[in-house]
Amino acid sequence: MSQHLLWKAGVIAGFLLLSLPLQADDLARRQAELKSLQSQIAKQQSALKDTSKQREKLQGLLKQDEQAIAKVAKAMAITQASLKQVDSKLDGLKSRSKTLNAQKATQQESLSKQLASAYLAGNHDYTKMLLSQQNPATIERMLAYYQYLNNARIKAINELKQTMDELRQNHAQQLDEQEKLNQLAIEQQAQVKALETEQAQRQATLKELQKTLSSRGAELEQLQIEEASLKRVLEQAVKAVKASPKLIGLGNQRGKLNWPTKGRLTEAFGNTRSGQIKWKGVLLSAPEGQSITAISDGKVIYADWLKGFGMVLVLDHGQGYMSLYGHAQALLKSPGDTVSSGETIALVGRSGGQTQPGLYFEIRHKGQAVDPANYCRR
Repeated sequence: MSQHLLWKAGVIAGFLLLSLPLQADDLARRQAELKSLQSQIAKQQSALKDTSKQREKLQGLLKQDEQAIAKVAKAMAITQASLKQVDSKLDGLKSRSKTLNAQKATQQESLSKQLASAYLAGNHDYTKMLLSQQNPATIERMLAYYQYLNNARIKAINELKQTMDELRQNHAQQLDEQEKLNQLAIEQQAQVKALETEQAQRQATLKELQKTLSSRGAELEQLQIEEASLKRVLEQAVKAVKASPKLIGLGNQRGKLNWPTKGRLTEAFGNTRSGQIKWKGVLLSAPEGQSITAISDGKVIYADWLKGFGMVLVLDHGQGYMSLYGHAQALLKSPGDTVSSGETIALVGRSGGQTQPGLYFEIRHKGQAVDPANYCRR
């Protein structure tokens, strides 16, 4: 695992822990606002104008709740990735330690044999050779032979020393990585608790919001507002896009793309949603926290909370093609980021006031929604 990623995970997790008092204050403020709105709605339920105002305020609270959830969920995703990398590195160190221990045993055995041979031979032959009247050339060859044996023993000793040094370093690294693993696990537990708290607050806000949408007319009006908001955001995003020659669009990939997440199709493109409003994309039911991947190479042109759609990420694929991913729990990319096909860009959630987790997915060409089923493998 790179030092940069470890540092990044540590900073985010550290920030989470340091900001718990601030988050607690923010949560208390939102809870107080919700309680006040509940009281007002109970007293003024019959007044349409007042109800509409309360709905707007509750939408604002829902946005804050879901943004808080997204922040914690993103930190959890980074922590989880760090856990996997640290765990993998620890496994590698343990495997290397096993290899080094086997290597050390072999080196010790070889050196032991060399020392035993040298001891048994003693200095008798070497001394006798020096005192004898043998040919100088023979003496020179014998000296070279003894020097060779001596160098071999020195080399074996140095190699054993290096192995033992690496083993000590390996052991120290294992202890360090294990400490990081333990710390990340503690931080993850704190993040899970914070996520549960934020989800409970969101549920309370959503319950009150649904009361203001009890009538069919109010629901239809809200859907119209949401559609107009999405259209406005996409138009602004398109204006801000600078053409990239690397992005070739989706025209040549019809029927070849993978769906952005594994799930069951609960709403198909073109189905009636309410009144004259039809689904401009598809809704895929999927487990909360599951990865959402880019359907093709692209550039992030929008990544934020949007009324009715929750945490939304939009990719530009070039040639007028865009893909939209809504109701996310967390967005893992930011505007300006380039992504590759199959890269994780977000996590499945229930933001935007959804009661069940899933992914809202659209493909648009030159601003017009097209059926994603024509582009993704059936």
